[in-house]
Amino acid sequence: MTRSDLVEELAARFGQLAHRDAETAVKTILDAISDALVKGHRIEIRGFGSFSVSHRPPRMGRNPRSGESVAIPEKRVPHFKPGKGLREAVDKRTAEMLLEPPAAARRK
Repeated sequence: MTRSDLVEELAARFGQLAHRDAETAVKTILDAISDALVKGHRIEIRGFGSFSVSHRPPRMGRNPRSGESVAIPEKRVPHFKPGKGLREAVDKRTAEMLLEPPAAARRK
């Protein structure tokens, strides 16, 4: 699902919400999440998951083409950990999809 798909879904679910308003809502939420992560905060959405910033220490890597060692600097990277509700929903729906016969086979 892309950002524009999310805007379309939001506008479709809430008929009183104009497309432009749905777009603003999605942009505002994503910007708030990004700004909080940049500041080093942790974001927790109950039932969905949590976003945090992980630290990767500096290390030595290897250039695969030349074989020479390359210093890789430390980084801070965003990390998402799904919540229990999301994990269970994905697992349940995936299992259901695997048990359903394909649409073409059902028509026969």
